Amino acid sequence: MVYGLIWITTTLVFMLAAFGNCATYLIQKRTDRTTTWSFDVGYVNAAACGIYGYSLVVPVAFYFLLRYLGSNASLIRFWCMWGYSLSIFIPTAFLLLIPVEILRWIIILVAGTASSCFVTLNLTSYIGGSNDLRMMMIAAFLLQMALAIFIKVWFFP
Repeated sequence: MVYGLIWITTTLVFMLAAFGNCATYLIQKRTDRTTTWSFDVGYVNAAACGIYGYSLVVPVAFYFLLRYLGSNASLIRFWCMWGYSLSIFIPTAFLLLIPVEILRWIIILVAGTASSCFVTLNLTSYIGGSNDLRMMMIAAFLLQMALAIFIKVWFFP
């Protein structure tokens, strides 16, 4: 049942590492024709820590907060929801190879907004009319957007 968490995050980690290296090379090649290809293994570590850490810790935090506030949240469902919310970043990683900076920002912001809306809309089934719980929806939206900006800034400078 947690296929979204496992396979989507793993695919995203490797795509960010590979395409992030390609994008860095293309940008460097554009300014310096003598640059040579070199794979930065640090991208794999950063992607693994960032994506796996985010997709494991954030749903657990929301699960415990919602349980504390009296909701009947399910940790497995939260892991699946956050895992599937990352699926939009897989084709986005390919599109971020385009070496036009303003277009890259537009692409990542659209993908981040789509991912944020997915999480926020799915959280509405656990959240009633309380202002504290609405603040959690806003926090979920902002966390997804922060992840999108992290992806852009760290892997596609």
